[in-house]
Amino acid sequence: MASEMADAIRQLIDEKGISEDLIVKTVEDALLAAYKKKYGTNENAVVRFKDNYEGVDVYAKKTIVEEVDDPVLEISLEEANDMADGAEIGDILELPVDPHDFDLQSVMLAKQTTRQSLREISRDTLFAEYKSKVGEIIIGYFQREKNGNIFVDLGKVEGIFPKKYQSPREIYHPNDRIKAMIVEVERGRSGPQIILSRTHAEFVRKILELEVPEIYDKTVDVFKIVREPGYRTKIAVFSHREDIDPVGACVGLKGIRIQAIIRELEGEKVDILKYEVDAKRFIRNALSPAEVRDIYILDEAKHLALAVVPESQLSVAIGKQGLNVRLANRLCDWNIDVKTEEQFLQMDRSGDYRRAVSELFGEGGEEEILTIADLPGIDPAWAAILRDVGIEQIEDFLGMDREQLSSIEGLSPDAISTIQSIIQENVEVVEEEETESAPVVAGEETADGEEVYECPDCGARVTPDMSHCPACGVELSFEYEDDQNA
Repeated sequence: MASEMADAIRQLIDEKGISEDLIVKTVEDALLAAYKKKYGTNENAVVRFKDNYEGVDVYAKKTIVEEVDDPVLEISLEEANDMADGAEIGDILELPVDPHDFDLQSVMLAKQTTRQSLREISRDTLFAEYKSKVGEIIIGYFQREKNGNIFVDLGKVEGIFPKKYQSPREIYHPNDRIKAMIVEVERGRSGPQIILSRTHAEFVRKILELEVPEIYDKTVDVFKIVREPGYRTKIAVFSHREDIDPVGACVGLKGIRIQAIIRELEGEKVDILKYEVDAKRFIRNALSPAEVRDIYILDEAKHLALAVVPESQLSVAIGKQGLNVRLANRLCDWNIDVKTEEQFLQMDRSGDYRRAVSELFGEGGEEEILTIADLPGIDPAWAAILRDVGIEQIEDFLGMDREQLSSIEGLSPDAISTIQSIIQENVEVVEEEETESAPVVAGEETADGEEVYECPDCGARVTPDMSHCPACGVELSFEYEDDQNA
């Protein structure tokens, strides 16, 4: 039957994952420390294990001399002859050391050294093991909860599931099975601290790899994943083969694959869309499930785009509290403004023309400040809040009344006043005077007798039944000269 030592060594190997060589080295070091404690040195000590670790022996190597000066390192020729035949001066004998010769302090030192060394080895081994698993999915069980943080039993170690990495949609109870991703491994006093998460975008990527074989084998690749944990996730995918539809592969037959992913995310909405190199197509896809009529690139360098949608699709495109368009912005890395067709037609194009001319011929070379984020001294958090609700241009902000601005969540009245002050200090706001309608005083008749005039602002052809110029939008007023004054 194997000895207690053999059982202990095998238990350390199986349960702690410590290598056999490290355990043997630790026991050797402990015995050598005890030997040194007893005799003052361990240079002549030798430790040998028996077969199958059923025991261990300690030997003292002593040199044969005529007269003994150091009994720890030397032995007389007379004593040597009693132990071994043919002993000669200068030979070295290995003499067994009786464990009972060690005093209590030496034994305690050996035990303490062994325990401490094995603990350190175990911690280092576990740290290295789990450090290599960062980014991988792991399964554990709810053990206890403290201040919203959940401690998860992972078998060899205990994982920490911080509240900030828990989805607001999910609720856990003792002994619940928890599937999460290892996002960080830190050294702790009692062992490695394993930080778990279910809110990272990479967690969704790992779930995709488990559910979609084409992603696992790299036939279909994930371009980018953006997520509001518990609410919505957008995933852009593309295929390396023309005969494979990347979206269809992720959705699966009758939606079986995407449904499995949604179940794992506890009902979180998931949009799978195709990545396109063309920015317009990609932006159109990113705004799904909304139907988009047109995409206009306003500023390619600054990644500004305008999406035009039907009136019925505006709320879908923007999403609840701006969630859908916000995720689309992050997915495409573009600032997307969403307008209805009516809003788009009412846009002040002449203002766009004036801005373009100003940029081309403006004096001093000073760049005009157009967006709220570019204002000097503006709080980035305020700019982000306004951008999330579709207010990015300064002119958009100025076009809203106090009541509309006060309804924006996260923006206090003081913040609104401060933004208005910053705009007044840094931007020259030119208010268009309400002028009388542009008069049209000369015209000609067409073959059918209809009077046709020329717009005084842009020169387009207009008729008396028009209140606004169809080309530039200027309001029209038709005045007829009195023949008597001609």
